[in-house]
Amino acid sequence: MEFMHALQSGLDDAKPSLFEILAEAQLSSLIPPSLRYLLAVATHRHPRYLLRVLNSFDELYALLSLLVERHYLKVYGGSFTENFYGLKRERVLRIKGGEVRRAQLGAQNEVRETLKLRNSDVWKNLAVTVLLPYLKRKLDESYDIHAASVNMLGPSYRDREQYPADDTIRQRIFWIYKWFLRKVYPSVNAAYYFSLLAFNLAYLFDGSKYHSPFLWLVGTRMRRSNAADGRAIALATEPKAAAPARPGARPSQTNSIFSPRAMTETVYPRLLSSLKIVLPASIFALKFLEWWHASDFARQLSRKASEGLELPPPTISGLPSTKKQANASYVGSEKPTIPRRDSGYGGPPISSITNLPILTVFAPAHADPSDPDSTNTTALCPICLSNSIQTPTAAQTGYVYCYTCIYKWVDGSHPRQEAFMEGSGNANAEDEEDAKGWFEEGGGSRVGKWESGAGRDAVTGRRVLGGTGGLRRVMV
Repeated sequence: MEFMHALQSGLDDAKPSLFEILAEAQLSSLIPPSLRYLLAVATHRHPRYLLRVLNSFDELYALLSLLVERHYLKVYGGSFTENFYGLKRERVLRIKGGEVRRAQLGAQNEVRETLKLRNSDVWKNLAVTVLLPYLKRKLDESYDIHAASVNMLGPSYRDREQYPADDTIRQRIFWIYKWFLRKVYPSVNAAYYFSLLAFNLAYLFDGSKYHSPFLWLVGTRMRRSNAADGRAIALATEPKAAAPARPGARPSQTNSIFSPRAMTETVYPRLLSSLKIVLPASIFALKFLEWWHASDFARQLSRKASEGLELPPPTISGLPSTKKQANASYVGSEKPTIPRRDSGYGGPPISSITNLPILTVFAPAHADPSDPDSTNTTALCPICLSNSIQTPTAAQTGYVYCYTCIYKWVDGSHPRQEAFMEGSGNANAEDEEDAKGWFEEGGGSRVGKWESGAGRDAVTGRRVLGGTGGLRRVMV
C-alpha cells in the first residue's frame, strides 16, 4: 500500500486514500459469506452437530466479531481488517480545524496518547463495526423472505393479509414488521447507500474528515499507522513476565496454560493476534480454490476420473405409467382432468406423516410422434396450463412452474387448492363425474380427508425444503 501515498496532495500524509478504505471495506464484507460457505460445506458432512450452528450463524458471527474487534481496537487502534491494511482509528479533536500538524511532527507519542480511542470510543466503534452490519444482514434477509416475493404477487395477494386486530400481540408486531419491510425499508436502504456515497465523495475531494456518516456520529476518523503506533503496539503485545508463585501454591499452578490468568493475559491475546497470519493464508486458499474450479485443468481431471463410471438412469415414482395416460389429462381441455380408478393410474401420493392422499397435478408430457392428436405440453405450467410460463421458477424436484402458481401452491393459498379442499367446484376436473372417479363419493369438504399440497411440490407431492424460500428462478 506504499504507492497510495503518492495519490495524496502531500499536506496530510496520515490521511488514507479512499481506495484503501474501499479495499478494506470490501475485504471485511467478504469474510462473513466465506465463513458461512465453509460452515455449510462442513454441515453437509456433519449435520447432526453443525446444523444449529449454521442456522444461528449471524448471531454467532456477531459475538465472535465483538470479541475480535474489541481486542484489535484496544491494542491496535483499528479493526481486524483495518490493521491488515495498516490503518487505525483516532478521535477527532474538538478544536478549530481539528488538526495539530506541528505537534504530530515533533511529539508523535504524546499526540497518539491524546488521540487514541478511549473505552467509551471503543464501544461506540463496536456498535458501528459489529452491531450495524448485523442489523443490516438481518433486515436484508427478512426483506428477501417476507417482502420481495410478496411485492411480485400483486395487490390482490397483499390485500389478503389484513391487520390482525383480534390476534395475539406477537402476531400484530410481526405484521407491523412485515409492513415496515414492504413499505419503509426500501427507502431506508436507499438513504443508507446514498449517505455512504455522499460522504465518500466529500472525503475524496477533501470536503470531510469522515468517509462514513456513522464514523461522523461517533466522532472517529481513519488514519494511517506511524512509527509511534508501531512502538506502542510492540510494547502492548510484548509477553509479560511470569508472576512469582504465591506462598503455599503448587509449583505449576501459576505457569499452567489453563489457569484463568494465563488464558486472559497470554493465550487469548496471542490467539487473536495470530489472525493476522491466518487472514492472508485464507485469502490465498480461497483464490486457489476459485482458480481450481474455474480452470480447465480441474474439469479435465474430473472428466478423466469419471470416464469409466457408469451410472444407472434415474427412476421417478408417483407419475403415470405411460405417456399417453399423462397426455390424456391435457389434450382437448383447458384444465387438467382427473382419470378414473380404472384408467391404470396409480392414484395420488400418500403422506407418510398423516397417511392422507395429497393433492397433485399432472406433469406436462412430451408429444408422442406416433399420435398426430398429441401436442407438446412441456412449455405449459403444470398448475395453470397457460400457453407460456410466466417468470419460470423451479422447485427442488426439477419441475418448472409460473412463479405465482408455485408460490401460492407451496404457500397453500392457490385457488385450486382452496376449491378442492372446500369441495365447492371442479378444481381438478371438467365435471363432477370425473372427480368422483378418483375422489371419494359424496363431495363436500375434504378437510381431514386430503392434504391440500401446501409445502409440497405440485407434481410429485414431495416436501419443498425451506417452503417458498426453496424456490429458485430459472434464467432463460
